[in-house]
Amino acid sequence: METKILAQTPLGSLDGIRVIDLSRVLGGPYCTQILADHGAEVIKVEPPAGDETRTWGPPFDGDTASYFLGVNRNKLGVSLDLSEEAGRARLLALLETADVLIENFKPGTLERWGIGYEQLLQARFPKLVHCRVSGFGADGPLGGLPGYDAAIQAMTGIMSVNGEAEGEASRVGIPIVDMVTGLNAALGILMALREREGSQLGQFVESTLFDCALSLLHPHTANYFYSGKPPQRTGNAHPNITPYDMFHTGGVDIFLAVGNNAQFTTLCEVIWTPQLADDPRFESNKARTANRRELRRELESVFERWDGAVLADTLIRRGVPCAPVLSINAALDLPHTAHRGMVVSMEGYKGIASPIKLSRTPATYRTPPPKLNEHEAQVFDQTLKGDA
Repeated sequence: METKILAQTPLGSLDGIRVIDLSRVLGGPYCTQILADHGAEVIKVEPPAGDETRTWGPPFDGDTASYFLGVNRNKLGVSLDLSEEAGRARLLALLETADVLIENFKPGTLERWGIGYEQLLQARFPKLVHCRVSGFGADGPLGGLPGYDAAIQAMTGIMSVNGEAEGEASRVGIPIVDMVTGLNAALGILMALREREGSQLGQFVESTLFDCALSLLHPHTANYFYSGKPPQRTGNAHPNITPYDMFHTGGVDIFLAVGNNAQFTTLCEVIWTPQLADDPRFESNKARTANRRELRRELESVFERWDGAVLADTLIRRGVPCAPVLSINAALDLPHTAHRGMVVSMEGYKGIASPIKLSRTPATYRTPPPKLNEHEAQVFDQTLKGDA
């Protein structure tokens, strides 16, 4: 079943938190959609031309690209030209009642406009949590330079360990750095809000693509620190665990992720090769990793007689992590996807639901992504009433 909009929904865990979202593209909007799904009032402030991802299609829904629709639900939409004094004045009026400001301008932009954190915001709004998402931070050898997901993947070594062993370095097929930066931004904001309960003071929160990309490199950085050897590409295989790889079968390909000797023994029992578990070459993970090529040949000679979907289901139900290699549409059609309520549907909108499940204050899906400046009257009428 799909998760549909409800007439009456419980208040989210972040109900009462007001977020002014100046961010664009992905990292910041992904962060604020997390906050919005869990009850925060998020006001998305776009430039007059709109968030550039509104044009990042096809596909489009009307004039809006699916890229924008994927990370901007549950938000109120307004447009301001912050390069103009009138736009900045309206922003400052919004901040009078805000708990959080998030932006991903190039460092120094707010300062150039006279509204930087240390320059103005910290003193004028002492309880404000100001979160900046940027490529590299404001200072240091790369400070202030623009950052995009793929370029950061290249620079931080992610591409160097992604791809076939004999092939070229390859970008991870999703914007993983942007999304993890958004996750860390949300985590930092929640930490700052929690600390504010005692101190009654906000603070500056920073989440950079560069830092977050480096944080993703486990176990490769740990391996390098303790071996001194630069990690190499291993394709789908894990550098530390065997068998942990994709295998061909008589049907769909499978991914097998054996993490211990008990799982390996069970695997051997299921595929009727108990002798492999007793083979000295494969008796431990260390031995299996040293003899991974021989083990792969042994396993694939057996797997070719199995239907991959049946084998994967049998193994996982016996406690051996294994799955068929599916397309995205097949994954969305899985019965468990429906059971977990991971597809949101409302007012012609479809998206992926929040993966964060809270028992008393679950995520709610209240409004589809806003049209450009859709809520100007609602937002600024509310602001004026609050000032009255």
